[in-house]
Amino acid sequence: MAMTLRLSAAQSDALRRRALTEGASMQDVARRAVEAYLRAHEPEIPIGVVIDEELSRFSGAVEQLARWQD
Repeated sequence: MAMTLRLSAAQSDALRRRALTEGASMQDVARRAVEAYLRAHEPEIPIGVVIDEELSRFSGAVEQLARWQD
């Protein structure tokens, strides 16, 4: 999807400098910045949901551990 991003002159200059430093396009640098922001601000998944999903995924291993004796 295409979009227009309006930056201040200072932001545009900083983005241009970063792109030149990295040998990348301004678009690539901006895209990576957006991706990093989205990853850093993903909602946290409640631990109970994670446990339920992972226990069912590893149920065989959990059962073997429960039967294991030293």
